[in-house]
Amino acid sequence: MSNEKIQAELDQYNANVEKATAKFPARPNIPAQGLYTPLDIKETDYAEDLSFPGVYPYTRGVQPTMYRGRFWTMRMYAGFSTAEESNKRYRYLIESGATGLSCAFDLPTQIGYDSTDTIAEGEVGKVGVAIDSLADMEILFDQIDLGKVSTSMTINAPASVLLAMYIAVAEKQGVSADKLKGTIQNDILKEYAARGTYIFPPRPSMRLITNIFEYCSKNVPNWNTISISGYHIREAGSTASQEIAFTIADGIAYVEAAIKAGLSVDDFAGRLSFFWNAHNNVLEEVAKFRASRRVWAKVMKERFHAQKPKSMMLRVHTQTAGSMLTAQQPNNNIVRVALQTAAAVMGGTQSLHTNSRDEALALPTEDSVMVALRTQQIVAYESGLADVIDPLAGSYYVEAMTNRIEAEAWEYIKKIDDIGGAVAAIEKGYIQKEIQDSAYKWQMDVESGARVIVGVNKFQVEEEAPKNLLKVDASVGEKQKAKVEAMKAKRDNAAVQAALGDLKKACADENENLMPHILAAVKTYATLGEICGVMREVFGEYEAHVNL
Repeated sequence: MSNEKIQAELDQYNANVEKATAKFPARPNIPAQGLYTPLDIKETDYAEDLSFPGVYPYTRGVQPTMYRGRFWTMRMYAGFSTAEESNKRYRYLIESGATGLSCAFDLPTQIGYDSTDTIAEGEVGKVGVAIDSLADMEILFDQIDLGKVSTSMTINAPASVLLAMYIAVAEKQGVSADKLKGTIQNDILKEYAARGTYIFPPRPSMRLITNIFEYCSKNVPNWNTISISGYHIREAGSTASQEIAFTIADGIAYVEAAIKAGLSVDDFAGRLSFFWNAHNNVLEEVAKFRASRRVWAKVMKERFHAQKPKSMMLRVHTQTAGSMLTAQQPNNNIVRVALQTAAAVMGGTQSLHTNSRDEALALPTEDSVMVALRTQQIVAYESGLADVIDPLAGSYYVEAMTNRIEAEAWEYIKKIDDIGGAVAAIEKGYIQKEIQDSAYKWQMDVESGARVIVGVNKFQVEEEAPKNLLKVDASVGEKQKAKVEAMKAKRDNAAVQAALGDLKKACADENENLMPHILAAVKTYATLGEICGVMREVFGEYEAHVNL
């Protein structure tokens, strides 16, 4: 059928729509356009914009066969209390079929303080596992072969220290660094913009990140050196377009910093990875995944002149949306997570973590974690969604929305370029303000009822107080303090001081890669707080300020 014929029939259809809408007005907060036709994607060029899976611009996926031969890595984000307790959970997950681990660290660990520090009081082991030294890391991965498992660590400001601990544990297991596989989040820019677990100012933080790039390119070649994270940007309230735009803008800043530090783009870009949120709007999320791959491929090819295909591939880990879980009627969260899982799989994720139904209330119980893992396995083995590659390709709606999200992302990226890049945009408060405005609009829509959240502002029921939630006992903090003090009493404290002194000198020399010095300090059982304390002395601490 010709475009003219389609347009004529569409005009007739729209006349019918006007009559129907007069009787039944469209619901709020849904797309203004309700029907999509070939006219909505007539500008899409198959070869330029879509092509084939595993081929530039990777819209349809980064691998030629996607899940037909091997499923995505099924990770479960876990970590709480002590290293001993978290180790038990990790081994339980592996025995239950998880194919990768994803480590959650407590708040003191995330901001570089020991459990013995007064600032850590009341937070030890609460939102993740407490890791104070190599001794804790050895316990955390006891009886887990680091040569076989793929590990993701959600750690940013002190990422260099936790990575050094992981390398040291592997070495003690007899696993060389070049055999390690996994990812370290290591994304400080989104911390300034959306999450808040930063330590140092941007310049030394960027130095640490590029030091990791350089060190791993030579010594840990199979490790993904950064997970550039849109997840937390979306959790803070951004739209889908903002999530990929602000995250890719951060990615551009990291690549620029690495090139400025003397690295060749094709030497490190293949180990960059991304971290997306899987939100509730299934089709929009699929389009977001597809658009993000196309944008990144163009950035790497056209802006940075990358030559290797892997340098242009946006590989992504996904986590279902924690901000979409509700404390009300928590069993409904199982359905939400299943839909979000479907979106991530149809969008072409490389690995996935599914949240548990009770996480709006507390850390997840073992039973809840099992349901979350089984959700991935049911989608993989029973749904058929993984049987074909890019199953929604060709949908007029999905293709049009992919184009729309890409166009909106480019508009944001241009604005950030005009400001001076992601660091400048964060310092001026532009990115934070955009996220805040989107979050405010969402919340106003919920409170007005224009946006329905089942069980929250519609279809409510009387509920009993939740039972059998997982709570971390307050005694965990005291036990962890005692462990740290006992470890310090038996280590070689002269060796610790010597290693920390060497690290301090290296911090003062901007041309020195800090990773070997951090690794040396870790091996003496210097604590996380001691190592970060030395860097604080030299680098200072970041103080947030937003100009609105």
